[in-house]
Amino acid sequence: MRARPCFDPLPYSMITLFRLLARVPMPLMHRLGALLGWLVWWSAPGYRRRFKANAESAGFGPEQYRPAIAAAGKMASELPWLWLRPQGETVLHRVVRWEGVEDFEAAMQAKKGVILVAPHLGSWEMCGQAIGERFLSTYGPITALFRPARKKWMADLIAAGSRDRPGLQTLGVWAPFLGRPAYTMTLLPRLAQQTGAACFLSVCERLPNAAGYVIRFEPIVGTALTDPSAPIEDAAAAMNDAIGRLIHSLPGQYVWDYARYKEPRAERVVAAAGEAA
Repeated sequence: MRARPCFDPLPYSMITLFRLLARVPMPLMHRLGALLGWLVWWSAPGYRRRFKANAESAGFGPEQYRPAIAAAGKMASELPWLWLRPQGETVLHRVVRWEGVEDFEAAMQAKKGVILVAPHLGSWEMCGQAIGERFLSTYGPITALFRPARKKWMADLIAAGSRDRPGLQTLGVWAPFLGRPAYTMTLLPRLAQQTGAACFLSVCERLPNAAGYVIRFEPIVGTALTDPSAPIEDAAAAMNDAIGRLIHSLPGQYVWDYARYKEPRAERVVAAAGEAA
């Protein structure tokens, strides 16, 4: 007898919950998100240790990184609206200011390609959606490269949103990041070196009291990242250095528990094989 496929109600339940939360006013969601951020901070010792270790090893004190505790919860609280708001509802009315956009548009008009480097800083989901929406009619859609979610319910939740984002996973190299070696993706540096596309840092800063967002563009020029003759390790280091400078400008909105210093599984397997040989 043929077995029936097992029905998992979790993805459907989460999508339904997110659709309901998408209708809650953002100021209230931000307040709830800030509480969530502090609740996770006090209830998860491993998270707290990793958060503090990463921030302090980068040279930041508590007065600089503590705002990121609430910011992590605010980031989570924005996702229902960003992913599952009603079709046709714009994000642009929440962006109160664009900085450096003239340089970005000039690079787009040159038609040699533009690569945006958007770290886990501020509201990066808002950043991609706002840029894509504002410039869609003039320059076409933006393509986002990201690592797909491992949990099925999260992957289904993202797929249910209003965005269609292709995902790529690639090998990396070890390069300095905020004072420590970090395993760094090489896809973006290779694209920059091989295509000659202009490179920009992009960040969407979350303003206090749910007052909106500021999107900034900062060109990355004169580094190994845009030098086709530079070793890929130098290009990756140049990218990390640019990201580090951006984080220093907004440490209270960086995701400090992000596992940038974790050794990838493939590296561990290769190392284990080498030791056994």
